[in-house]
Amino acid sequence: MLDDRARLLLKALIERYIADGQPVGSRTLSRASGLELSPATIRNVMSDLEELGLIASPHTSAGRVPTARGYRLFVDTMLTAERRHLAAPTLRPDQPQKVIANAAQLLSSLSQFVGVVMAPRRSSVFRQIEFLRLSERRILVIIVSPEGDVQNRVIFTDADYTQGQLVEAANYLNAHYAGLAMEHVRERLQGEVEQLRGEIAALMQAAVAASTEALSQEQDDVVVSGERNLLAVSDFSSDMGQLRRAFDLFEQKAQLIRLLDISSKAEGVRIYIGGESHTVPVEDLSIVSAPYEVDGQVVGTLGVIGPTRMHYDRMIEIVDITSRLVSNALSHK
Repeated sequence: MLDDRARLLLKALIERYIADGQPVGSRTLSRASGLELSPATIRNVMSDLEELGLIASPHTSAGRVPTARGYRLFVDTMLTAERRHLAAPTLRPDQPQKVIANAAQLLSSLSQFVGVVMAPRRSSVFRQIEFLRLSERRILVIIVSPEGDVQNRVIFTDADYTQGQLVEAANYLNAHYAGLAMEHVRERLQGEVEQLRGEIAALMQAAVAASTEALSQEQDDVVVSGERNLLAVSDFSSDMGQLRRAFDLFEQKAQLIRLLDISSKAEGVRIYIGGESHTVPVEDLSIVSAPYEVDGQVVGTLGVIGPTRMHYDRMIEIVDITSRLVSNALSHK
């Protein structure tokens, strides 16, 4: 799409803008690129880059600034992340909640932006399930995980069940499905409904649906640290609307969970720039994220949220190292 000269000038412009935050003019770009080009030639190239939507010209300046599309091209094809032997403290093995909280603080302090960590997903596998009749059409579902965690959920049913029927349903589930994830139990139940008595099948389907919901609600937890760091970022302090949208994002957390959940399915570090993710539609925010593991299994995601004008190479290193530290602190092997 771009020739070598245009690529070099775009790279120099973005690096200069990241460094000082000021729109880059043709003279500055000529010095930064090291190319022996006339100001007129550089202006022509910048005009071409602007037509492609890679840079833009603020109304108050003759210089240019990168757009989200320009940052994306820069990150995907021009960025060279160098190992600087980042001095990061170790995360000591501890209770998972404490490791997650410490990791969020570490990400924030190293980046000077916002650190976010999605707590490890809990297993949806159950070891045992029991039903207790509370009153007419009101049943307590008790789910015991392989680790011994107990989840309780009250469900309301269309029919009234005797305690004997509840025991029968629980015995069937424990005998045929113990050790499986609730999602698999639900799928298999749908296929085996014809073999079960109608009222018992309906009870088990309702119980599995409620149990899946209860377990997923326990998992959807994101720890956010360092939101106030954005107050010191000039890109946000001059636009209170953007800052307000960023803080709304941190308060709601649901959007962050969806984004981090998507990131957990990718290998290595992933970067979202300037609202290109519909999940986090804040134009001046970028997110650098990576999954972390427990005993070789991906269980969550962490990352740094900051302005689009960030040192991406440094953020990649911070996120990558922190994901390794969290993996080591949480793993048993």
